[in-house]
Amino acid sequence: MSTTRIAAAALAFLALAAQAQEATLKKIKESASITLGHRESSFGFSYNDGSGKPVGYSIDICLRIVDAIQAELGLPKVEVKYQMVTSQNRIPLVVNGTVDIECGSTTNLVERQKQVAFSPDIFRYNVRMLVKADSGLRSIADLQGKSVVTTTGTTSFRLLREADKGRNLEITPMAGKDHADSFLLVESGRAHAFVLDDILLAGLVATAKNPKDFLITGESLRTENQALMYRRDEPALKAIVDRVVGGMMQSGEMDKLYQRWFMSPIPPKGVNINYPLNAETREAFANPSSKGI
Repeated sequence: MSTTRIAAAALAFLALAAQAQEATLKKIKESASITLGHRESSFGFSYNDGSGKPVGYSIDICLRIVDAIQAELGLPKVEVKYQMVTSQNRIPLVVNGTVDIECGSTTNLVERQKQVAFSPDIFRYNVRMLVKADSGLRSIADLQGKSVVTTTGTTSFRLLREADKGRNLEITPMAGKDHADSFLLVESGRAHAFVLDDILLAGLVATAKNPKDFLITGESLRTENQALMYRRDEPALKAIVDRVVGGMMQSGEMDKLYQRWFMSPIPPKGVNINYPLNAETREAFANPSSKGI
């Protein structure tokens, strides 16, 4: 490549970086604040600790990114503001700039990448179903004629339909406004099953009044990858996010965070989700990727 072309490429890169700073990073620098999106009941990942404070695995990772942004921008302090999001509004709130980084439990899908950008995967899990232990329901086929709840804005119902594979499964679909609401529909007997990421289901069971009353069962509908979400086409922000998340994986810090939130007692009730690190997540830590599915 000629010197002229190299210079042009360098200028193009700098222009992109400047463009990025005109959006999220510029906003953070001018306001000395950042808004993190959080969930209300994604236990272990992003949830209310009982006092109104968002806590969890995803929140801790985001706070490390905030530290890196503060250092990058040379700010003495960055105020962290929180905005609760749902499965239904999380993408619009990131796109319109209300939320700078979404620190929840969002699956990195290629179709979603048309609207937003994602960090390297911070967790990988399987989509399964939660039922009452005494229901006798153990597979997708057992759901014939039953009511099945999914949380509004998730991909769970579509995956259930795709897994049906021509069996013409007849079910009554129900929708919860959030994961806690969906769980309540099963707990109260209004729904027979709740389809969701097994790790989120495990968190809901762990915090239930009677955890032994519930069972996570059935074949996996898909292995999914969870990541943090932010506005797309912002290379400077992407570079910071990738560096922090990848660095935490390489240093072992991510493993420690995992043990803290999924293998130890957590607030507000001191329950232990007790979800050992699976092979899929180990692979994500060893080879960071934001490819999506």
